[in-house]
Order: sequence, then structure tokens, then C-alpha cells
Amino acid sequence: MNLSIIIPLLNEEESLPELHDWIARVMQTNNFSYEILFIDDGSTDNSWNVISEISKKDENVKGIRFQKNYGKSQALNIGFKKAQGDVIITMDADLQDSPDEIPELYRMIVNDNYDLVSGWKKKRFDSVLSKNLPSKLFNWAACKTSDLKLHDFNCGLKAYKNEVVKNINVYGEMHRYIPVLAKNEGFNKITEKVVKHQARKYGTSKFGMSRFINGFLDLITIWFLSKFGKRPMHLFGALGVLMFFIGFCATLFIGIYKIYKLTVGEPAILITSNPWFYIALTTMILGTQLFLAGFLGEIILKTNKKEKRYKVSETLKIEK
Repeated sequence: MNLSIIIPLLNEEESLPELHDWIARVMQTNNFSYEILFIDDGSTDNSWNVISEISKKDENVKGIRFQKNYGKSQALNIGFKKAQGDVIITMDADLQDSPDEIPELYRMIVNDNYDLVSGWKKKRFDSVLSKNLPSKLFNWAACKTSDLKLHDFNCGLKAYKNEVVKNINVYGEMHRYIPVLAKNEGFNKITEKVVKHQARKYGTSKFGMSRFINGFLDLITIWFLSKFGKRPMHLFGALGVLMFFIGFCATLFIGIYKIYKLTVGEPAILITSNPWFYIALTTMILGTQLFLAGFLGEIILKTNKKEKRYKVSETLKIEK
């Protein structure tokens, strides 16, 4: 199979028929063998019924419905697991991503041998204050943190080799940083392509201030995991040893100072009245705690078992 097209969605009943027809037209024009996976992330409108009707008419359409809203990352995660195509395309369901971009994205993966091609919405039709500016801040911070020179990490239109999506674990709200996750797994042939961005035709944007805040928190998390995720002791242990060493030096200074005062016959202040005593005590306690945090992190890493992060209520043409 040439292509798997994964489309996570939440309350997009109006756009689904038009989106499906557009994708099918592009697939047939280019003679692609394909599947379309609609991942219904707990929609409360008529989206699932629309997907069911489309699936009856088109054997290439498959569907997965979550019991409730778990988030885009969880939808992409299960889509990646079920995808069978040689090339995986992800896109949003709101018609802001153009299916006409798919043939060129496919060519860049197959012919140019890229691992991942990320869309770049160079000209956007979103609100400047509520979406464009936050997006620019995200992209700037992600570039500086990951050393990936991409302009639009958050673009939903992306293309992947099959082996890429089978080797990354998307969770939380990490869908924004899938290129970084892929890079961390050793897939370094990553590029971007300018894609057409269209104004929203139906419904409303799901972007809110909470996603703005969570995005930056996720960026910190992914930076930490990329550097120390498999060796937490290297960070916490090193900081712990450093803090403990500072405390030890402060304790040594207090002792030497006390002995010196007694030797020259001068009165020495009580150890508990010396501010260095509290510096030594605090840093040694912090050092011990940081070292233990690294040690516990190593134990958790070795014993961690993967938990299922979502519950599927219904599927259409999906193999168990």
C-alpha cells in the first residue's frame, strides 16, 4: 500500500464529506493505493455517523472512535500503530490542509529518501494574536531547543516513512514536536515543504490559551527527555554530587575556622550562629535529595510498563 492518511478530528461533521471526496480524487488521479484512517477523538456531534456512512461507500475508509476526548497526540498514536502504508500522511480535518499537497510529499519521501517532511504554512489565515504569534514563539523555542531548522513544527500536514511512525511514541500533547521525537530516535533526514494554508470553512478553532501554556511545558519536557530521558542519573546525580560537595566544603571551612580561632586563643562563635552552617546543611540535604531523585529515576526507567492511554469504543475495518 502506498499511502496511509491519518486524520484526527473533533466535531468536524460538516467538513468530513468534502475532505474525503477531495482526498479520494487526488488518490485516484495519481493511481495511489491508500487507506484513510479517521480518528474520532470523542466528538459530541454527528462526526462518527458521517464517518460510518463514508466508510460504507468507500472501502478505503477506516475509522477509530475514542470513548471520550483524549487529545490529538493519542489519536495520532493509535493511527500510527494501525497504519499500513509505506508513507504516512497526517492532516487536520478542518479543510485548512490541502490534499493536493500529498503527491509531492509522497515523492519527497519515496524519491528523495527523506524520513520526515513537515509542512510549512508560510502564509496563514488564522488570527494573528490568538494563533499566529503563539505559533511563532513555539517554533522559535523548538528550533533553539532541538537544533531542527523548521519554520512550522505545529503544522498538521506531515509525511513520514512507515518505519518512523512505528518507532516513535506520541503522548501528552507531544504531537507539536513529532519531528523532535523522530530526531531523538535517530531519523535525521528531516526537511520541510511550503504548503498551502486555507481559511477555516466550517466550525471553530480548538486552539486556546491552555494549549499555549501546555506547549511550552511540553517543550521543556521533550528537551529533558532528549538529553537525559534514558540516563536521569547523569543530570540529577551530577547536580546532587555538586551540591553535596559545596556543602562538604562549607562544613570543612566551618571546622577549620573553629580550630583556627581556638588555636590563636580568640573566641569563636557557635557553629549554629555561623551562616555557613545553614549553607552547608541546606546544600548537603539538597545534594542527597537530587542524587536519590536520579537513582529513583533509573529504577523507574528499568521497571516502567507501558500503559494504555485511551479507550476505543468503536472501529471500522480496523484489524485488532
